[in-house]
Amino acid sequence: MIDKNTVKSIVDEWIADKEYFLVDINVSTQNEIVVEIDHKDGVWIDDCCDLSRFIEDRLNRDIEDYELEVGSAGIGQPFKITQQYVNNIGNAVELLTNDGKKMKGTLTHADEQGFTVTCQEKMKVEGSKRPKLSDVEYAFGYGDVKWVKACIDFK
Repeated sequence: MIDKNTVKSIVDEWIADKEYFLVDINVSTQNEIVVEIDHKDGVWIDDCCDLSRFIEDRLNRDIEDYELEVGSAGIGQPFKITQQYVNNIGNAVELLTNDGKKMKGTLTHADEQGFTVTCQEKMKVEGSKRPKLSDVEYAFGYGDVKWVKACIDFK
């Protein structure tokens, strides 16, 4: 079986002088290798092809056969690493908390400890007959949520 750390070091070598970052690597027991990369401006197919050739040049099919898939982290997929949160600061996100509450808001902060989402909620304002929309900030640790995804807007 091909070692995941071997594939990771090959990918790390390829991304060293680029603005790409590694999101995930999976190697199945049948040597099906899936590499997910990302970039703050999106992932280009030419770069996926280049990385695929780079990996193939460094793995020997005569020693061990494998199947290789290189692609982007996937639009609409949950974030897996901190850099994805950082790259989406200022963007709309949807999340599901561990206690089952779904929320939508704007990702306003992210670091190694956690992230903050600002949501608009109806709040009763003193002296007003009707509730008004107000910004409410929620801070989360990465372990506090089941998933966070970028919201896709086709407008």
